Amino acid sequence: MPRRRGISRSNASLVLLTLIGIFVLGIYYSLTGKDPIGVFDGEVTPTAPMPTAVTGSGAWWEVYFTDPINVNNPQAWQNSVEGRLIEKINAAQTSIHIASFEFNLTPVAEALVAAKQRGVDVRWVTDDENGLEADEEPGRGQFAMLQKAEIEVRSDDRSALMHNKFWIFDGQIVWTGSTNITENSIFRQDNNVIVIRSSELAAIYEREFQEMWNGEFGPTSTSQMGNQAVMINETGIGVIFTSEDPALEQAIIPMVNSAATSIRFLAFSFTDYPLAEAMIKRSQAGIGVAGVFETVGSETDAAELDTLFCAQVPVRQDGNPSFMHHKFIVVDERYVITGSMNYSTNAEKNNDENVIIIDNAEMARLYLQEFERVWNMATDPAPSTFMCS
Repeated sequence: MPRRRGISRSNASLVLLTLIGIFVLGIYYSLTGKDPIGVFDGEVTPTAPMPTAVTGSGAWWEVYFTDPINVNNPQAWQNSVEGRLIEKINAAQTSIHIASFEFNLTPVAEALVAAKQRGVDVRWVTDDENGLEADEEPGRGQFAMLQKAEIEVRSDDRSALMHNKFWIFDGQIVWTGSTNITENSIFRQDNNVIVIRSSELAAIYEREFQEMWNGEFGPTSTSQMGNQAVMINETGIGVIFTSEDPALEQAIIPMVNSAATSIRFLAFSFTDYPLAEAMIKRSQAGIGVAGVFETVGSETDAAELDTLFCAQVPVRQDGNPSFMHHKFIVVDERYVITGSMNYSTNAEKNNDENVIIIDNAEMARLYLQEFERVWNMATDPAPSTFMCS
């Protein structure tokens, strides 16, 4: 395995700010003239389509996409993203710390109980309404299974959402993306997972987990923005947690504004006008912009589908009869922006969310492959639906 490279906190701050091209609190961090990202060479060799939904991997990372067409039987979970998660649970030796919105997968609960019984520190932070309260509904009860095994589960007890979807294994591995730990999310919806092996990255997520574990949620949580970047084998990675830090304002929109060649996105909920406006401006500047909206979400009054369509930006509505639940953007075939965060005011201002930004061309190509798959199944909006001026 290639050697991991650590960096100081000050250098990590510079990498984050360089990576996402932003001003933080009005302070401009100048570039050193040194290329911290490096040059990517070689071709991506993703694995062939498999029922396990594994799309590709490197020495220290894995990317998964759900496959609701071919992998849609919850009883055959071994060959699914759920199976890959259970493998991580079974391999854990010291700790599994979880911040995840929903839960109804009994095999995952059983694996966590087994981990607890062999001495692993298992803890879970969830949403109150969609987590612990939903656990009382018919057919649920997986959180109750954990609690019966003396695994502590805590919730946010707020009207806003604890919407995170991340797991930390042994302080060494981070599992994140758009995927809830539910049958719908893994077997019916389009979702992504990214797994990164890095103690430095795990420490960033662990700080956020501990804040929530200790009752810090929402916009009053402690901001650690200056310490949320790492370099791993020439790949720059930045992490932002809302709502203590505004990911759209400070990272995502500035990255879109800096796009030099292309922007591709898949969005479950996209209601943020400033982000739509930034994409329109890049399109008008000759940058190739295209995206797919989840159909149900795109037909609300707040959705920005009409804004982009009327500005002649190529956009489509997804073809999944369930949900296209992705929340990712790929910029310049190089930067991947993913995580739990929808592009909305609530996600930015109220919820607990995580966004990860990765400068890695290999990963970006895999996400672009998923974009093309979803795009080819999607449909163009009916022009009669919109009243464009």
